[in-house]
Amino acid sequence: MTTDDEPELEQEAAELVRPYVITNGRDLLDDQEFSLITLVTVHPEPPRTRPLDPERLSVLDLCSGGFLSIAEIAGHTRLPMGVVKILVSDLVHEGHLCSRAPVPSAQLVDRKILEEVLHGLQARFG
Repeated sequence: MTTDDEPELEQEAAELVRPYVITNGRDLLDDQEFSLITLVTVHPEPPRTRPLDPERLSVLDLCSGGFLSIAEIAGHTRLPMGVVKILVSDLVHEGHLCSRAPVPSAQLVDRKILEEVLHGLQARFG
């Protein structure tokens, strides 16, 4: 006996199983290693290892053009953020990708210094 809800349940089950399979059942990583704005790119001399699965190849292909953030990779691959972090972590630890911590926010400049610069520019250029 089947119901009309079974195709929807199968669809939901497939969406839940796929990330589990992609990550080999591993859990999410510490957010300290990779944030949404951590930048990664292909290592200039990647190691020669076993063949990679399609998702990892897709990430490598995306990163071959230059630095991309973790958030951009997740957007392009349409994979959940946690899955992308695990894939990128694996690729970095295997030597396929290089990561760079995000650039820290600039320190706030003293308002008095900015006003002096502004007054100097106004005096010089009118």
